[in-house]
Parts: sequence; structure tokens; C-alpha cells
Amino acid sequence: MPESLKTTLQYYGISPWEIEVLYGFLNSHFTVIQDEIEPNDEDFVSFLDIKIPLPFNEAFFQWFDFKRWEKIKSIFKEIKRRRGGKNALKIKINFSGNPRIIFTVDSEDRHLFNNSVDKIDFILELLPYHLDPKKLPVGVSEILYKFDSKSIRWRPNTVSSENKKYIFKEDAWGKIT
Repeated sequence: MPESLKTTLQYYGISPWEIEVLYGFLNSHFTVIQDEIEPNDEDFVSFLDIKIPLPFNEAFFQWFDFKRWEKIKSIFKEIKRRRGGKNALKIKINFSGNPRIIFTVDSEDRHLFNNSVDKIDFILELLPYHLDPKKLPVGVSEILYKFDSKSIRWRPNTVSSENKKYIFKEDAWGKIT
């Protein structure tokens, strides 16, 4: 493992046991930096932001090991189960690369939350379609995915370029800023 691969766990409202288990799975492949922060979103009791220093692609899952990824997803679901309903937990998973891929998991309903966690890796098959330059605004450096509870699938929600941000609505990208 190259020493330069550092992942950051930034969190609040996550128990030491939960962080320790997550740390154990990540520590085998990364140097893990933990950063417990003050709550910064009054809508969520718990928050976890994982910054993975690799692109979201098939090579990541082969290198990281699919079984290990499945265990991490199980931890996310267990954290949600322990928090109960409502907006108790928000998880952001940030993959580096060009563009950066970010998943925000924040469904109130536990079944939808679990479903969204399970389907993150399904995006691998759709990524070439989502990253098609003919379908994206010019110069996109970041894509934020949100789970659509109506269609029960992940969708690109916003994309950012150097000085612009776009949102996907009605099958088209509209400029926000």
C-alpha cells in the first residue's frame, strides 16, 4: 500500500465503537485520519463524511476488495438501525478523481436508506453514460449523487465546474450559479 493513500473520517454523533469498526476495515488499505467535528447540520443527529483518495471505478473495488466494501455498507446500515427513523444519519462518501464523485446517503426511511447503500456500486455500470461529455456541462469537476426515493435509484443531482454549479431537473442540467 502506498503511504500517500490517506482517507479522512470526519464525523459527529458516531459512537467510538462504530468508528473503531469502520477504522478497522479502512486501515488495511489506507492511513486513516479521524476528525470528530461539532454538529453542523441541525437536521441530523449523526454525520459521517468519508474521503477516499481514489476514483470511483471498477479498479477501486478490485483493489479494495468487494467483500470489505460489503462490510462497510453493513456498518452504514447498522449505524442507521441504531439511530432509528427520521433524519438521524447523513453519510457522505467522497471519491477523488476527475470528476470527483460524491454520494450523499440521508434517507429518513431505514428501508430506503439500506436500499440506497446497497445500490451505490450499481452506479459503476451507469458511470460511462453519466460521464458522457455530450450529456454534461463543460468542465465538470464534481458530481453529487442523491438517492431518488420515488424511482428508488441513484441519480446525479448537481455537478460543479470551476465557477459554476448545475442541478439536474426534468432531464436537463440547469445552471444554479
